[in-house]
Amino acid sequence: MITKLVKYIFACSVCCCIAATLNSCAEWDDHYNPSATQEAAAQQTLWKQLQQNPQLSDFCQVLQQTKVFRHHKKTAVSYADLLDQGQTFTLVAPVNGSFNRDSLLQLVQTNQGDSIVEKTFVMNHLSRSTTSLGTTSAASKLLMLNAKHLVGDNHEIEGVSVTTPNIHARNGILHITSRPLPYRQNLYEAFSLMPQLSTIGAMLRQYEQDRFDPDASVSAGIVEGVPVYVDSVVIEQNTLLQRIGLIDAEDSTYWVLAPTQQAWQKAYDEATQYFQYDEKVLKRDSIQQFWSLRALLDDAIFNLNEQASPEDSLVSVPYRLNRNYNTTHRQVFHRFLKPFMPGGIFYDTTPIACSNGILYTTNTWPFTPTETYFRELWSEAEQIQYITTDKDCSYNIRRLAADSISESGYLQIIPRTATSNWELTFRVNNTLSGTYDVCAIILPKAVSNPTNPDLKPNKFKATISYIDLEGATQTFNCNNTQFQNDPLRVDTVVLAEAFQFPACNYDQNDIKVTVKLQCSILARETSRYAREMYLDCIYLRPRK
Repeated sequence: MITKLVKYIFACSVCCCIAATLNSCAEWDDHYNPSATQEAAAQQTLWKQLQQNPQLSDFCQVLQQTKVFRHHKKTAVSYADLLDQGQTFTLVAPVNGSFNRDSLLQLVQTNQGDSIVEKTFVMNHLSRSTTSLGTTSAASKLLMLNAKHLVGDNHEIEGVSVTTPNIHARNGILHITSRPLPYRQNLYEAFSLMPQLSTIGAMLRQYEQDRFDPDASVSAGIVEGVPVYVDSVVIEQNTLLQRIGLIDAEDSTYWVLAPTQQAWQKAYDEATQYFQYDEKVLKRDSIQQFWSLRALLDDAIFNLNEQASPEDSLVSVPYRLNRNYNTTHRQVFHRFLKPFMPGGIFYDTTPIACSNGILYTTNTWPFTPTETYFRELWSEAEQIQYITTDKDCSYNIRRLAADSISESGYLQIIPRTATSNWELTFRVNNTLSGTYDVCAIILPKAVSNPTNPDLKPNKFKATISYIDLEGATQTFNCNNTQFQNDPLRVDTVVLAEAFQFPACNYDQNDIKVTVKLQCSILARETSRYAREMYLDCIYLRPRK
């Protein structure tokens, strides 16, 4: 599903007028036998209806001064002009004295203020469809021009008293209310409108993007080989939110954890330290910001449609994408137990109701890097696409379902001759600029021959290749250590303890981090060590 916040574009030409089929009277006889006065009124536009009601003069002034925006630019067309033409609407009009007319009129004097008044006030009272408010128990649903979903009957709309419902006009229906309809911000808008969340909001807005929708636009044909449109529809979308949660969509339901300024800045500054790219990466500052944002927000947004029991546990979007991983050996990320209990991620937060979910503000960021984005990395040996170079050996992919074997597979490495000291190099993807224990997990020969296994250990050396912040390749020979594994168990051999990668390699296609294993058995040691190795994986374990 693509998040869409459709910006309604209005044409100003006069369309064919339509006659209303319902009127404002609730009585049976009046409903089907309207008076001459009602019939005459029904032939007037919504704008003429407003002008003739002295209780609505303040609302009229706001409509006259508020201009329609098209493609983010203010046009010369006012909403008064719009309501006096042939396009059909349902209009909800608050009476005089129920809102601050002067502050709204002051706002519309600037482009930014006009846009705010248009979206939060005028469009919040205007719907493209014609909706009568019935006398039955079933409530009517209104989709407003700002994409908000409102519910009401002939007594009230969203808790606001309807003083006069179902006034019919030539181009729609008018309902008069005792005060303005409440504007309920959605979760995305809350980040922009709430001062304590404005830093996050400013970062998120950088990923807003307009996309022209030719299918929804009105075509005027092709002129000189170029399609021409008389009415264009532009879809506003946020490319970052599409990856982590559609909190700008009014038809969605989310819970969002939102740290206030100080807590956010501390968490964000920490995240950027893990996403320091080398100087040869194009647009590295932009990439660093993007992945730092993702690192924090990936586990702060929860789609309620994906939660089996949200009071017991919550899972974020990445959990759904990665839930098929073998969790016996891998730390389970993106799943949080008892979120509202002490120690839970929503404990001691303040809930704020929004139009598409609940925002939970907090003064304390509840996550640590190792709980969220600073993750274990696994280069599965049996996935031979990770092998970058090999020497003096052959290898076979073996499959075996066992709790002790990661991803139910391993690589059997066979020396080319009885005395060959083979070499294999594996790439490691998605390293952050952080500290890891670099390990190799080696299986005992008993996994393939439990009755008569080879009990000799392997003996080998290792070399780590990586990139520094200048983009230059560096190597570390693991102190020239001669490693041996325990042949009786699944053994995690630490090749380099607390090894610091200076540059991040997250989401990069280039091979910048590798681990090379080199058999190092002397000829006279052949009887003591085994050259054949069962390699489960290369494993990077984060260090706090």
